[in-house]
Amino acid sequence: MSTFLEYIAEDILRKYGSDLSRVAVVFPNKRASLFLNSQLARLSDKPIWSPAYMTISDLFREYGKLKVADPIKLVCDLYKSFVTITGSNESLDHFYSWGQLLLADFDDLDKNMANADKVFANLRDIHEYDDVSHLTDEQREAIKRFFRNFSDDQDTILKQRFLNIWSKIGAIYNDFNERLAKQGLAYEGALYRQVAENLHPSATTYETYLFVGFNLVQPVEQCVFRYLQEQGKAHFYWDFDKSYMHDNESGFYIKRLMADFPNEFDVEDDAIYNQYAKAKEIHYVSSTTENAQARFVSQWLRGNGRIEAGSKTAVVLCNEALLPAVVHCIPDEVEKVNITTGYPLAQSPVASLITLLCELRLLGYDPQRNYFRKRYLDAVLRHPYMAQLDEDDVRGLLEEKTALLEWMRTIILHIARCIHDDDPLFQECLFRCYTLLNRLQALVESGDLTVDDNTLQRLMNQLIQSTSVPFHGEPIEGIQIMGVLETRNLDFEHVLLLSCNEGNMPRGVNDTSFIPYTIRDANGMTTIDHKVAIYSYYFHRLLQRASDITILYNNSTTDGKAGEMSRFMLQMMVEDNQHQIHFNAIQTPAAIMRSNPPVIRMEKKKQLGFLTPTAINTYMRCQLRYYYKYECGLLEPEEDMEETIDNRVFGNIFHEASQQLYERMLSRSHQIQKSDIEELLKNDSEIERVIDEAIQKELKVASLDTKRLNGLQIINRQVLIHYLRQLLQLDHELAPFSIIGLETDVRDTFQTPHISTVIGGRIDRLDRIVKDGMERIRVIDYKTGGGNVKWLADVDAIFKQESLANHSDYYLQTFLYAALVKKKYPEVPVSPALLFIQHSAGKDYDPTLCFGREPITDVGPNISRFMELLRTTVDDMFNADIPYQPTEQRERCTYCPYRLLCK
Repeated sequence: MSTFLEYIAEDILRKYGSDLSRVAVVFPNKRASLFLNSQLARLSDKPIWSPAYMTISDLFREYGKLKVADPIKLVCDLYKSFVTITGSNESLDHFYSWGQLLLADFDDLDKNMANADKVFANLRDIHEYDDVSHLTDEQREAIKRFFRNFSDDQDTILKQRFLNIWSKIGAIYNDFNERLAKQGLAYEGALYRQVAENLHPSATTYETYLFVGFNLVQPVEQCVFRYLQEQGKAHFYWDFDKSYMHDNESGFYIKRLMADFPNEFDVEDDAIYNQYAKAKEIHYVSSTTENAQARFVSQWLRGNGRIEAGSKTAVVLCNEALLPAVVHCIPDEVEKVNITTGYPLAQSPVASLITLLCELRLLGYDPQRNYFRKRYLDAVLRHPYMAQLDEDDVRGLLEEKTALLEWMRTIILHIARCIHDDDPLFQECLFRCYTLLNRLQALVESGDLTVDDNTLQRLMNQLIQSTSVPFHGEPIEGIQIMGVLETRNLDFEHVLLLSCNEGNMPRGVNDTSFIPYTIRDANGMTTIDHKVAIYSYYFHRLLQRASDITILYNNSTTDGKAGEMSRFMLQMMVEDNQHQIHFNAIQTPAAIMRSNPPVIRMEKKKQLGFLTPTAINTYMRCQLRYYYKYECGLLEPEEDMEETIDNRVFGNIFHEASQQLYERMLSRSHQIQKSDIEELLKNDSEIERVIDEAIQKELKVASLDTKRLNGLQIINRQVLIHYLRQLLQLDHELAPFSIIGLETDVRDTFQTPHISTVIGGRIDRLDRIVKDGMERIRVIDYKTGGGNVKWLADVDAIFKQESLANHSDYYLQTFLYAALVKKKYPEVPVSPALLFIQHSAGKDYDPTLCFGREPITDVGPNISRFMELLRTTVDDMFNADIPYQPTEQRERCTYCPYRLLCK
């Protein structure tokens, strides 16, 4: 197969020789120039002077006296004109999408060289219509949002309000163009029109202009074509196939254009223009998901010599959102690949970081208390980029209270300097994001962009969504992965079209505009008909020289609507009598619904540094949960503190405050005396002070102003003060007594046939009391929650599954700590205790654990059996012959954070 560009190269060399320095080749896009240059080099038998390559946009910008402003600047200036003319008080954020629509209308009007005064006069006279039926439901909804206060049946008000805008569009158009011209700027359509209306001989740089592969040529472009043609400088190469030049919309524009701008090739040359008639293998493949199509890419590439064909193989994405999935599905044996479609910046980690930073500043910062709320701060600190940085540096950057844009620019720049990652995608995404922030900052500093931070956030989101990161590579080598627009002028032997659904091919054929279809059509402006014809040409031109064609589409039903293949595919099925079309479907394996979670077998550790009762209890409740948490290291998500104080934080504050209070009493004496407690109970300020210090420490704030606490925090503070007083009153009945330790670590070596480790943990309080004439040591675990423990019958019950619902894990932990303490104090009775603060006000409250109804005043008699059962349990945990299995108590799965992993 000879490609269209090969024929072009041969013709150029034959007509213009090897010195092409005065020749300019103009394409609709840039991609084709690289392939043409390669063909010229291949076909020439001697060194040649390459021609100049440019796009039609480059040509206009070269001739124009104005500079095309960037899209953000254009919408900002259009907003100023809109406000000036209408006197509207709409915000820029509210106007932005309307501004883009209005700008597109102006651009289209100028590129079609429509009479602006006539078009806008037609709009002023739109009252001749009896209704607004030409508007789509989406347009009506958008208008209602714009005017805010419509109800569904207010067509008259809707029309009246919309007419108020329509009647002033002409004035907005003129003011906008004047505003830009004063700055030496224009939007693209205005620049094109200015060039087309002011052409003169001195404007042309080259002796010959070759226009290659155009389809729809707008009136402004036709003006340039005609002007250069009249000077004998323009020549035209049209790319088409005879198969769609009769009774097919694909050839509609080329037929008309060739009448005015004759083709350099003989249109009857079948070698060039009758390629679709040659033998072709055509497959239509249906798929139930988009991702299944992406996975099909590797299978397709491995067949029929497609990998070996290199740049003659193309994967074309009708839905460019498939790109990340397709990239991951390229087989390992593909050595070279060229990706012409940019990677969506919105799908990069830096985009998610921008979102988190905005949320931190706009939602997570409390200006009254001058601190970041934990939920939002933690989300930023856990981000993959931030997690690689020094936390102190990050916190320092976050606490800088500069303007939002400058603040984010500083953070992105710090990441770029400190994370040494050679991944080009990481670097490009970071650079592209930094460039966007810089551009916005420049617009803010120049006064072009005046918005609050909330509007700025939404504007950034829009920009990120519309920005892509280009891939670097050698365009003329390797398998080509591209969007539909990049295929213009290029030919391939093997073509795979993905997601060729109605809505993707043709794409975006709605007619959303301020200018109704009837007025657009009457004034020669672009309509929905033009867009369909353009995409029809792209579709058929791509297939005309290919011999191996596979087209995929999604046939799944979404929101009650079945996926439809493109109208162009249906058209081929009806009209193509030359080729047989084969129909296939991607067989997606049915999801395996497991009624039981997995059973995991693996080698287990022989040695472990430290084993806690929490880990043992987790294993007893569900072995899979233990595996995910302790073997895989998948941390359970922390509860959000948000505006209130959650149970975990509440408990931490109570532990911290009680420890501080009792340590201060112990600093005066080794024993806690009744008089010490009485003095504290009379001194509310001391109790409040330790509570406030504990809150400040737990919430990680520099200072705590209780007057700025919110309602829930005030309530929690009062409850904590009450609990601490309750503890003091309970201890007042016991005094005098000794405290052996507060927040005391206990541990001991522990060995079984399968594991050698250290076992233990932290005791909230270890004290020595005399009660009912008997001295004993208590191992106390504070509990600030509202639960209670049902007494177990005996030691064996601690290790039984049916006892876990009764908080037997509390027993295991406290009993283990008591056993370790007993080893240190063998001559003194040691009792395990759970002190539930909420219930401690009851008469004769005793926190000592019980077997049956008997308090365990000494663990000594039960230690032997407890340790025997503990060793058996721990040995099973580390026995490789025993797999990790799910709990049989499936109700526990409802609150397990790993339930999605094990199904």
